[in-house]
Amino acid sequence: MDALTLVDWITWSFFSVMIAGFVVGIVVGLTGMGGGALMTPALIFLGVGDTATVVTADLTAAAVYKTGGAIVHKREGSPNMQLAKWLILGSVPTALLGPYLVSWFTDSPDHLDKTLKLCIGFALLLAAATYAGRLYLNLLRVRRGTFVGDDDPKIRPLPTFLVGVAGGLLVGITSVGSGSVIMICLLMLYPGLSAVKLVGTDLVQAVPLVLAAAISNIAIHGLDWGITVPLVLGSVPGTILGSKLAPRIRQSFIRRGIVVVLTMSGIALLDKAGWAPLGAGADETNPMLVAYVGIAMVVLVPLVWGVIRRSVGLPMMGAPTVEELDVPEFHPESLRGRGAGAGAAPQRDVGREPGHDGGSDAGNHP
Repeated sequence: MDALTLVDWITWSFFSVMIAGFVVGIVVGLTGMGGGALMTPALIFLGVGDTATVVTADLTAAAVYKTGGAIVHKREGSPNMQLAKWLILGSVPTALLGPYLVSWFTDSPDHLDKTLKLCIGFALLLAAATYAGRLYLNLLRVRRGTFVGDDDPKIRPLPTFLVGVAGGLLVGITSVGSGSVIMICLLMLYPGLSAVKLVGTDLVQAVPLVLAAAISNIAIHGLDWGITVPLVLGSVPGTILGSKLAPRIRQSFIRRGIVVVLTMSGIALLDKAGWAPLGAGADETNPMLVAYVGIAMVVLVPLVWGVIRRSVGLPMMGAPTVEELDVPEFHPESLRGRGAGAGAAPQRDVGREPGHDGGSDAGNHP
């Protein structure tokens, strides 16, 4: 590469992609979620390439930084390799197949771009919903006091394989879901897994998954090095920095912010793709609609969460808080003896079955 080519290559677009990669990398390092779900829409809205090019670059970069995380977890012995094996057996073939399915059912570059935007938009909404699903499952488990830690559960091959199949197809088409969607499915199948085991297993299975998806997309769409290189240069140090900051930062607030961003991004992409129910034209986005969605999320979601808490016999506000429920191994015994907060009732156990006489500690708003 001569000097002129290098100067032409390193443009404002190069630096904007690198900055986006660095910021998203920090978030991934902090929370373990949001890689493809944040990076792909960010690159689409930056306008650095068509949707297929962006998906391919994001998957290639993810294969690099997820490999590093998986090696660290493997050295520490945190992944459940039998569980990861069944996920990989299901996900890799469908990750390879997914991009070809989309190309077979689209007849022009514009049709492909619109289809991918629609798929990614719905995938982002699904990723946001999985976080809410995780909190709800943990709320039910805590309320019933049914948590039993088990980092070496009996493997359920068929359900685990099918989760891999669905996850591989989703990631192969959209680059979204290797962490968020598959992780909530693992939590449903194996609720006793600790947070470290859950993240370690998910990272190990994600490496061959995103690598297969990247290879398939590269074979069809090629690889734009002008996007991929700055993406890797930004995301790798960002992920390392985020991992070092993670023990010092309250991650639950960041995760809730991610859910709001995912929802707004999903609606914006569906709007941009011209999804009929939103009334937008092709390649247009109504900023006011996206802003209203964000405001509604901030205002209404806490109210809905309060109603859900009431439905399981808890007050609308109080313990267990969202921050506590964000930890998979959190259990009711940790609430005993807590006296903080007005109206606290430490002698009562939030793990009792609904219908039993007893309230809950009043603490912070979830």
